Order: sequence, then structure tokens, then C-alpha cells
Amino acid sequence: MSPPPRVRPPGAGDERSQLVGWLDLQRSLVHHKCDGLGEDDAHRALLPTSPLMTVAGLVAHLRWVEHCWFEVLFLGRPAGPNPQFGADPSADFRVDGVPLARLLAEYARQCEISTAITAAASLDDRGRYEGYGAATLSLRWILGHMVEEVARHVGHLDVIRELLDGRTGYY
Repeated sequence: MSPPPRVRPPGAGDERSQLVGWLDLQRSLVHHKCDGLGEDDAHRALLPTSPLMTVAGLVAHLRWVEHCWFEVLFLGRPAGPNPQFGADPSADFRVDGVPLARLLAEYARQCEISTAITAAASLDDRGRYEGYGAATLSLRWILGHMVEEVARHVGHLDVIRELLDGRTGYY
């Protein structure tokens, strides 16, 4: 599976193309920040106060964030295997022994599901999950939040990657 292209949305695009375009760019940057990284480094914890903050842990977390917001909170599907709904608030970061390539493939598949859900809905549609205030949240709000969420973690990936091997750069 090849990483998604790193493309900014059109400058004069409509609201949907802006929200989806910025989210897709951030998603593609997750893959870019992982490119060429070895397994040991992908699982290496560099922040003493955040031992689960690894490249692999962040990719797994982002996969489950996609699942949570689009499948569970927006569509109202069962949380199923999503560790974010369990007793351990950090369970989605616990990926010892899981290859980075597998985590990236799972993230890409989850993003494809989220993209299909987004394409089939109106920006004004509300979440269907009973709980977490989902019924008050429009797809527009969820997309804006997801741009923020993924971009925040791409920033974490920037710092971790630079600490691991000195690699920097937006593109």
C-alpha cells in the first residue's frame, strides 16, 4: 500500500473540499513521518514522562481515533475492539511487537472507511452515538476536530522523528 499523496486542498475550494483536503493532507503526513523508519526506532520511547509516546503508538492511536469519531460517535456503530472505550485510557498506544507497516496499513484502511462515511453524509448530519454529546456534533465539527487531532499528533511525530534520526521537514 503506497502512502497517500501530500497535497493541499484547492485555495478556492468549497467548505467540504477544504475540510476533507486538510484532513487528508495531515493523514498523508503521518505516513511521510514514518517513511524509512526501522522497527526499533518506531517503538523507541524518547520522552521519559510519556513512555507510550512512540511513532508506532501514535499511529495506532490515530487509527483508533478515526474509528471512534467516524464509525462510533458519528454513525453510532458499536465500539467493538476499539481500546479507547476500555478501562485503560492508554491502551490504544500499547503496540509492543506490532510492526509499523501493519499499523500504517491498519491506519490507511481506517482512513478509507472514514473517507467513505464522510462522502456519504451531509456536513450538517449529527452524531448518532448515545453518549459523549455525539448528537450535538455535526460532521462539520468532527472534520474540523480531526484536522486538529491529526495535525497535533503529526507535530509529535515531527519531534520524535527529529530526536530519533535528525530528519525534519514538512514535506
